[in-house]
Amino acid sequence: MRAVTISEPGGPDVLTWAEVPDPVCGPGEVVVDVAATAVNRADLLQRQGFYPPPKGASEILGLECSGIISEIGEGVTGWSVGDEVCALLSGGGYAERVAVPAGQLLPKPAGVELATAAALPEVVCTVWSNVFMLAGLRSGETFLVHGGSSGIGTMAIQLAARADARVATTAGTQAKLDFCRELGAEVLVNYRDEDFVERVKAATGGADVVLDNMGAKYLARNVDALAVGGRLVVIGMQGGTRAELDLGTLLGKRAAVHATTLRSRPATGRGSKAEIVAAVLHDVWPDVERGVVRPIVDRRLPMSRAAEAHRVVESSEHIGKVLLLPAD
Repeated sequence: MRAVTISEPGGPDVLTWAEVPDPVCGPGEVVVDVAATAVNRADLLQRQGFYPPPKGASEILGLECSGIISEIGEGVTGWSVGDEVCALLSGGGYAERVAVPAGQLLPKPAGVELATAAALPEVVCTVWSNVFMLAGLRSGETFLVHGGSSGIGTMAIQLAARADARVATTAGTQAKLDFCRELGAEVLVNYRDEDFVERVKAATGGADVVLDNMGAKYLARNVDALAVGGRLVVIGMQGGTRAELDLGTLLGKRAAVHATTLRSRPATGRGSKAEIVAAVLHDVWPDVERGVVRPIVDRRLPMSRAAEAHRVVESSEHIGKVLLLPAD
């Protein structure tokens, strides 16, 4: 089969569409013939040599995919060859075929085209596990998500609005903010011109839940933006890994700071990918099938042009997800 390989850590040009060995279908796994995968910022970090895959995971990039099951491993029940699915991966999505633990499969939602479904698993599982399962966002609370026009952001806005939370978001252009408004965001902050802490406090009194992908750069300001009893969830390090935290401010607000990852979670058991996928299937998938929550796709490119897709994501030109398809 063909897959996107990395010749050496570096810029987008190190990505090559090449022949690689087929995946082996182990016990408890299925093999999926990939219809599409999606580019995530974790892929950019791995390409640069900063984010190696978990032990035992494929070295090939790609944390989600959609496609058709072509092989069933020993012990797998509930799935059949020919089923249309999408999947949360620990790696391997930038390829024509990928082996997936059965607990990380989701049925392709009715009404969603197969390739488009590749835009769902990583963002839905990330948002649901962090904003709802961990931070416990409730109806009537204020939710702030940074980078509202990103893949994570566009899904977070939709799910928070569906939960009757008041949604605030940041983005870098008016066009992106306008799109966020259409998805359900009410408080819109252009981070190039405005201070999000002041705007969120003035509009809402403070955020009950903040979802942050910036890390160190925004840590102190995110805590400042929290309401009493607020919960900050850090899921990325785009703004660095080290920062000072004023415990006095945190204590005074009776607030909490969480830092989580999805990729390194175990496949099964407590806190696993399978547990999150099952919760998503039960709590989110029905509204995806009704069109209440929808995948946002900016563009589709062949996997042979993965370097171009990485440049798009690195430059933040996109709104929503950038998909990669095996065929030209």
